[in-house]
Amino acid sequence: MIVYGISTCALTKRAIKTLEDAGRDVSFRDVRSDPMSDAEWAELLVEFGDRLVDRKSPDWRGLNEWLKNSDADAQLAAKPKLMTRPVIRDGDAFHIGWDDSVQAAILTI
Repeated sequence: MIVYGISTCALTKRAIKTLEDAGRDVSFRDVRSDPMSDAEWAELLVEFGDRLVDRKSPDWRGLNEWLKNSDADAQLAAKPKLMTRPVIRDGDAFHIGWDDSVQAAILTI
């Protein structure tokens, strides 16, 4: 299982801790310090579309108008921190966020 996020994100940290406490083997990938390739972003964008960009974040509000009106792939390439976090890859299944439905889907397996 791979958890994508940033190392300073409290929600990502909570997800990793919960998964590890449940006995899951977790790898973490910080999308800022270990940038994702265009192909990796494309795979996530196919799965989640525009939901992959957190438009509620202060970082998104701080984008210039050109980037705000750009496609999600351009926004994420310019500022990976805009990714809605965490993104969890569990084999062939992908999950976004860490709400009750994501936890139920991952932890009941």
